[in-house]
Amino acid sequence: TASDVDRVERALIDASTRLPVMFFYASAIAWLILSTLLALVTGFKLHAPDTLADYAFLTGGRLSPAQFDMLIYGWGSMVGMGTAIWLMARLCRTTVRHPLLLIAGGAFWNLGVLMGVIGVLTGGSTGYEWLEFPGYSAITLFCAYLLIMTWALIMFRYRRSGHVYITQWYLIGAFLWFPWLYAAAQLMLFVFPVQGVMQAAVNWWFANNLLFLWFGSIGLGTAYYMIPKVIGRPVHSYYLAALGFWTFALFSSWTCMQRLIDGPFPAWMFTASIAATILTLIPVATVGLNHHLTMLGHFPLMRYSPTLRFTVFGAIAYTAFSLVGVIMSLRSVARVTHFTEVSIGYTYLGLYAFFTMVMFGSMYYIVPRLVGREWRYASLIKLHFWSAA
Repeated sequence: TASDVDRVERALIDASTRLPVMFFYASAIAWLILSTLLALVTGFKLHAPDTLADYAFLTGGRLSPAQFDMLIYGWGSMVGMGTAIWLMARLCRTTVRHPLLLIAGGAFWNLGVLMGVIGVLTGGSTGYEWLEFPGYSAITLFCAYLLIMTWALIMFRYRRSGHVYITQWYLIGAFLWFPWLYAAAQLMLFVFPVQGVMQAAVNWWFANNLLFLWFGSIGLGTAYYMIPKVIGRPVHSYYLAALGFWTFALFSSWTCMQRLIDGPFPAWMFTASIAATILTLIPVATVGLNHHLTMLGHFPLMRYSPTLRFTVFGAIAYTAFSLVGVIMSLRSVARVTHFTEVSIGYTYLGLYAFFTMVMFGSMYYIVPRLVGREWRYASLIKLHFWSAA
């Protein structure tokens, strides 16, 4: 029957993605554990800076960027790319050819992150936030990413003819935006460096767009797949989802100057950034409304589905993250919150409460289909959810 053919097809796709996706997931979890341990040490040193101060590589100025780079390049990027590979294969209805090449790309990405972390800890940091890795590490990361991105685009190119899902829109956008962001930032800061305060503008343009266009796109695309899949009904409105995607792509990339309000820049740059930040309420409203109407009548399923529990939490956190961003962009608020931990808290709200929780949900859905068995202990999943929340 047709259903039997679909089951066999899904099994073949899962078998072809098993090795690369599990490799990406295992690497991501290792980086998350290391980053969390360093975060504990960094947080402790914030209150007792003399602790372990006799060792240069354990000083706060080196531990803090190393810990955060592990989080964004080690955990966030690896788990995002692993999830995107599986989603693209499933939605394109095509198996992954030569999966060992994807594993090779993931191995080189791990090598680049490792070299970058060692470079930062040994004093080779560039001094730019989110771009602290030395040049040799950045080149390794970029080459590894091109190998991974190529296979994602090949899968999309040879997909079965038919409907292009909204999740594919977000994933293809993320895969194309990242090399543009990373290459442009590297060129403008290190190869042909801009002068003076414009370096700070380029730096925060990259950091803000990495948070929105890279992590945000993968997180939203995954949520658009997981919520309808688990509850067994389609997305409420495809047109509303398309509106959310294009407004997200248009306005999010202009919001970077909110971190530099009242700095030595032309006033129009702040005004444009504040206006764009306020206009991001359009994609936030459309995405939130679409998710809510899709979930309507199925919220009790969150008690039984860990994937739904994590994903809905992440979707709600996306709305909170965006609203906090709008409030922080107002000049009257920015004058109070500048040079405080509020900015870091805002970053973690997007990177952990939204993106990471959605990724946890996707892992609880994908891994059993890759290994052919269910999770052993439901109580540990609940403990994981509540402790993370």
